[in-house]
Parts: sequence; structure tokens; C-alpha cells
Amino acid sequence: MRLLASRSGVKRPVTVPVERSLLGRGSDSRTRENSVTRTTPLDNWIYGLSLVALTLAIHAAGVTFMISVLRGIRLRLERRSLHLPRVFAIVVGAITALGLLLAALHGIEAACWAAAYVWLGALGSLGAAILYSVDAMATRGASGLTLQPHWQMMGALEAANGMLLFGISTAAIFSVMQFYHEHLVFRALSGSSTGPE
Repeated sequence: MRLLASRSGVKRPVTVPVERSLLGRGSDSRTRENSVTRTTPLDNWIYGLSLVALTLAIHAAGVTFMISVLRGIRLRLERRSLHLPRVFAIVVGAITALGLLLAALHGIEAACWAAAYVWLGALGSLGAAILYSVDAMATRGASGLTLQPHWQMMGALEAANGMLLFGISTAAIFSVMQFYHEHLVFRALSGSSTGPE
């Protein structure tokens, strides 16, 4: 907002319209005037590490819940005598469900980063922010979108966060596969080989 002197000498506030960035790149200057002067390099780290902690907590809670549910299913299945084709179908279904739930969890975490980018004025629209966030989290980097120069360290922190989150997801899928294989598939295989012929 600027002050404009009228003919009578009284200054009155005047809003100067600012053109919005094209294609969702950059900040919305109307709501985040002068964000460059209010941003320090430390702000990137404060916001970025806060988001890393938040998304890791969300991921840890989600993965813990999913694995506990799948463990309960496995314990119920162990009490039954199942043949290998049925066990195979159950294991494939459990791994597929886990993968889909993990993908949804990654989407929620990317949305947290995207909301922060829009709120901080690093990107101009939510659609562009979500695209950038998913792209950065997957460490792909091919969306063509860039953050405002003073917020680019947050993009690097999100990529590092994405590697951590995908590592946790990979470890979770592997542990469930190993658990199901050891306790169900191996048992079904050993039961079919020792059964009457």
C-alpha cells in the first residue's frame, strides 16, 4: 500500500495492483508483498526441518498402524490351514493394499509441503505447489516449476525428506513381505510337501 497526496495535501492510502505470476510460478505478490526482505536463509531451515519432522511423524504413525493391522491379519491366518494358492493371493493382496496406502500417505505428506509453499508465497497456486511437491519428494525434478529464489533451499530439504520417506516405505514393504513369507508361505509350502500323497 502506498500513500498518495491529494490536492488538499491530505495523504490517503492507495492500493497498487500487482500482476499475478503466470502459470502458478512465483508468489502471489498481493498477499506476500516484500517477502524477500522478510526472509532470511535461516527461515528455509526452520520451515523445512519443521516440515521434515511433521511428515516423518505422519509417516511413522501411518506405517506403524498399517503394519499392526497386517500383523493382526497374519496372526488370524496362521490359525487356519490354507493351501498355497490361497496364501499366495492373500500375500499379494496385502502387499498391494500396503503399497496403495503408502502412496496415499506420500500424497498427504506432499500436500503438507505444498500448503507451506503457497502459504509462504514460494509458489503462486495450490495446483502448481502440489505438482512441484510430488516432483521434489520423488526426487524427479522434471516438472519445470521452481520456487522463488529465497525459498529454494526448502525444495532441496523436501527432496531429502522424500528420500527418507521412500526409504521407510520400502523397508515397511520388505518387512511385511518377509513376515508373510516366513510365517504363511513357508508354512504352506512345508505343509503341502509333508501331506499325504
